[in-house]
Amino acid sequence: MSDFVFLAPIAAACLFTSWYIFRQYLARSPLDNLPGPPSASFFLGNVLEITDHHSSQRWKQLVDKYGPVSTIPGMLGARMLHVADPRALHSILIKDMDSYPKSNAPVSDLHLLLGPGLVTTEGAQNRKQRKLLTPVFSVANLRNMTDIFYGVAHRLHKAVEARVEVEVGGVVDVHGWMARVTLEMLGQAGLGYSFDNFIDDSTDAYGCSLKMFFPVLSRIIPVVFLIPKLSYVLPKWLLEKALRAVPHADVRHMMQISDTMAQRSLEIINEKKSALLKGDEALAHQVGEGKDIMSLLLKANTAASDVEKHTDEELVAQMTTIILGGMETTSNALCRIIHLLAENPDVQERLRAEIAEASGGEDLPYDDLVKLPYLEAICRETMRLYAPGQFIPREAAKDTTLPLLNPMRTRDGSVVTEVPVPKGTMLLLHLTGCNTNRDLWGDDVYEWKPERWLGKLPSALDGARIPGVYSNIMTFSGGPRSCIGFKFALLEIKVVLAVLLSTFKFETTSERPIIWKSASAVLYPTTGEKSTRPEMFLKLIRIAQASH
Repeated sequence: MSDFVFLAPIAAACLFTSWYIFRQYLARSPLDNLPGPPSASFFLGNVLEITDHHSSQRWKQLVDKYGPVSTIPGMLGARMLHVADPRALHSILIKDMDSYPKSNAPVSDLHLLLGPGLVTTEGAQNRKQRKLLTPVFSVANLRNMTDIFYGVAHRLHKAVEARVEVEVGGVVDVHGWMARVTLEMLGQAGLGYSFDNFIDDSTDAYGCSLKMFFPVLSRIIPVVFLIPKLSYVLPKWLLEKALRAVPHADVRHMMQISDTMAQRSLEIINEKKSALLKGDEALAHQVGEGKDIMSLLLKANTAASDVEKHTDEELVAQMTTIILGGMETTSNALCRIIHLLAENPDVQERLRAEIAEASGGEDLPYDDLVKLPYLEAICRETMRLYAPGQFIPREAAKDTTLPLLNPMRTRDGSVVTEVPVPKGTMLLLHLTGCNTNRDLWGDDVYEWKPERWLGKLPSALDGARIPGVYSNIMTFSGGPRSCIGFKFALLEIKVVLAVLLSTFKFETTSERPIIWKSASAVLYPTTGEKSTRPEMFLKLIRIAQASH
């Protein structure tokens, strides 16, 4: 009898765990009637296929073969909903946004690794954070930061120039330099902190941790998907402890990266607080001269009411989130533009001429730089066709439905104008899928044509209600949770292009073919089909030499 009393709870717990894990294999879902690919794995579904190094082609195939809304098999029998339909995206991100938080779980993977920042918080806490941060990214503050961007860009120019052979040009890893310059721009203009002197070939431990975050995260995708599920039964502190005990090298590396970022962020914030107490003169002698985002945020936080103030934990999370969110996406967007310019020398020459005519050899002020029409067209077209991040996640907080721009045919042959979404469904919002909707953009949707932005856009866009904050594209998301720093990122890109194109001509080299791959949702360049190392080698030629 005593053995039965002891074993019965264990048996019940095992049965419950087995039911919880396998229940979705047995249950029917309205999502089963939607088109979609077959499952690639009994336990993992298609999770690895849509997050591996070749996933960008699979995301394109999802749209081309199954349409703008489809079902993707997830882990442990779950169904994920792929969404690229603009009307559905408008519902998710604006009209019914409260029904689609980033996660319903007590703790998400990014919340665990980065803390309660703008990307990971929900509801009132997120609105409080955004209210305090939005003025920091104002156009007035960006104008003040422009000199910081130019200062870093000119240091980059000198460093690259020293490595390019004077007579015959030189092949340079452009990706490595773009990663360094965006990190340094974000460091100086974002934190008032310098990561890189452009002389040594490496950054400090904090910078290295930031660079390795997404590559390491992409190697532990199953763990990433399990963290929210485990957070329902384990408190955050115990979940962190459990992850630190996992013997897998990449999981341990991920936790070390998280610890390094948090510790160094707190140290920098405390240094900023001390300078702030000494007044504006002390801030003016620091990197960023008090114009950086963190100094502005700390000033705003000091003046805010107790209810609206950021805690130290939130400040640390904001700091890491801003740098991490901006570094990978901006550096890879810059690489993509430069790669396209190298492949299209006529476009490169036209852009160079526009910049030269407007600048007269001097640094263009903010207002003049952002208004250059061909530079803006190149940025828009590149962001449309090659969004640095492929998708963003959401989760249905309740049973709901999504409206569709155009009717779609389901597996049973019926035609529907809306899609049912059960509570708990993970939605993957396909940004590039919306940006390349053939019904909206026309048959040349997959062609890179900056000129399309210099004339009238297709009339179909007028009624699509695309919720993106940047023109008619979804690259920076949309609605109240859109990318708060997209103008900051575009300014970085334009400053770097204006400085480098004044001296260098970019050309591709057949010896080092450039292939774009992905790490989780982020696209990056590599050399050849087999490599997964982020790098992009191009030939740089001095303009004076190129004109002979």
